[in-house]
Amino acid sequence: MSPISVMEPGGVRALGRRAWKVVRVNWHLGVTAFGGPPVHFQIFHEKFVKKTEWIDEQVFQELFSISQSLSGPASTKMLYCINLIRDGFPAALLCFLLWSLPGAIGMYGLSIGVSSINETLPGPVYALLSGLNSATVGVIALAAVELSHKAITDKLTRLIVFFTAAAGMLYNALWYFPVLMVVSGIASFVFDFRFIHRPINKLVATAKSFRRRRHPDAAANPEAPTPTTSQQPTSSSSPSTPLSSLPTTSASTPLPQDDAAPAAEEPRIIPPSHHLPLRLTWKTGTAIIAAFLATFVLTTTLRSTLPWPPPLLYRLFANMYLAGTIIFGGGPVVIPLLREYVVAEGWVSPRDFLIGLALIQAFPGPNFNFAVFLGSLTAINAGYNSLLGAVIAWVGIFSPGLVLVHGTMGIWSAIRGRRWVRSVLRGVNAGAVGLMYTAVYRIFGVGYIDEGFQSGRSLGDDPWWVVITATSYVGGRYFG
Repeated sequence: MSPISVMEPGGVRALGRRAWKVVRVNWHLGVTAFGGPPVHFQIFHEKFVKKTEWIDEQVFQELFSISQSLSGPASTKMLYCINLIRDGFPAALLCFLLWSLPGAIGMYGLSIGVSSINETLPGPVYALLSGLNSATVGVIALAAVELSHKAITDKLTRLIVFFTAAAGMLYNALWYFPVLMVVSGIASFVFDFRFIHRPINKLVATAKSFRRRRHPDAAANPEAPTPTTSQQPTSSSSPSTPLSSLPTTSASTPLPQDDAAPAAEEPRIIPPSHHLPLRLTWKTGTAIIAAFLATFVLTTTLRSTLPWPPPLLYRLFANMYLAGTIIFGGGPVVIPLLREYVVAEGWVSPRDFLIGLALIQAFPGPNFNFAVFLGSLTAINAGYNSLLGAVIAWVGIFSPGLVLVHGTMGIWSAIRGRRWVRSVLRGVNAGAVGLMYTAVYRIFGVGYIDEGFQSGRSLGDDPWWVVITATSYVGGRYFG
C-alpha cells in the first residue's frame, strides 16, 4: 500500500477519501461498543472479519494475540492495528480518536458531577450502579465463552484456558498475568515441537525393558497377565503405543490434529496466510520500541529524582504512564492497579473510585477511559484545573500501548510466517481467553455497592444481582 503525497495531483482528495472511509466504518464503535475488551473483540470480529472483510480469521487471531501480549488497552490496540494494516498511520490515529474520545468526554463530564455530590447517595443510585456491574459481568462472561470457541483448537489449549483462569482467580499481582501468558506460549511451543516426546519415549522403553527383565515368562508369553498389569480389551490404538511410533512433523508440514475432532475443525496451529500490506520495516519498529523505552526510563527516573514530593500533576502522569506500560490484559486488569495508584495515594476516595468503576462498565469504548475520570477528580481535589488533569491522565495511560504496538507491528510483519511464532501465539491466545474468566470473577467480587459497604462486596451476597448477571448472559447468548 503506497503512501500518498499531498503534493501529487489528487493527493488531497485521495487522502480525504481514505479519511472518510475510516470515519464511515469506525465512527459508531466509540458510542456503541459496550462491555469492555472481551465484548469489543467479538464486535471487531463481526465487523472487520465477517462484514467488511478488512482482515481474515488468521490475521484477527494474530492481532488478538499481539494485543493481549503487549501492555496497554487490549481492544484499543487491536482496533488501531486493524486500521494501521488497512490504511496506514493517519487512519490508525484517526480511528483511535473516534474510538476513545466519546467515552473520555463522557467520563470527564461525570467526574465533574461526582465531585459535587454528597458522601452518601440515594438508595436507587446504589442499586443502579450495582445493576450495571451485574449486567456487565454477564456480558463479559458471554464474550469469554464465545472467544473460547476460537481459541480452543485442541486438548492442550483447552487445558491452558482452564489453568490460566484458575491461576488468575487464586492469585493477583502485577507480574503475574504476563507470566501466565508467557508460560502458556511456552507450553504450546514445547508441545507442538514435541520436545518432551523423546524423553517420555525413553522412559516408556526403559520401563518395558525393566519389566521384561523382571518377568521373563510374561515377555515370552505376552498373552499371560503379569503382576503389574491387568488385562485390557484390545483396540486399534492402545494407550501403551510409544510416542516414537507417531508421525513426525517438519517445518514444511502442518502439525498433526488432535484426535478429539476432525482436522478441519481443530488445526493445531494457524496456517500461514497472505503478506500483511504494512509499509513498516523491522528496523523502524525496533527504533520506535527503543525510543519508547528511553522515554519510560526518563519518566520513572525523574519521578524518583525530582525534589520530593514531585508536582502532583507530574506524579499523576508518571503513575498513568507506568500503568499503561506494565498492565497486560487490558481494561479488567488495569482496575486494581489504578486503585493502588490513585486511592492509596489519597487522590480519589474509595467511594468515588467504585462509582467510576460502575460507570465505565456502562460506557462504550475502552475501559482505559477510566483514567480520565480519575485524573479529573485528582486535579479537582488538589485545586487544579479538571480538564488538565483529565488530558494528562488520558495521554499518560494510552500512549505506551499504542507506541509499543505500532513498533511491534513492524517486527511482526517480518517474523509472523515463522512456525515457532504461530505455535507460541496459539498458547498466548488460550491464556488470554482464560484471563477473561478471571476478569469475570474479579468484577463479580466487588460489584455490589451500597451505603453500608461503599468499597464493594460480592454480587453473590444478594441473589438478585446473580439473577441480573444470568439474565444479561442469557439475553446476549440466545436473544441477541
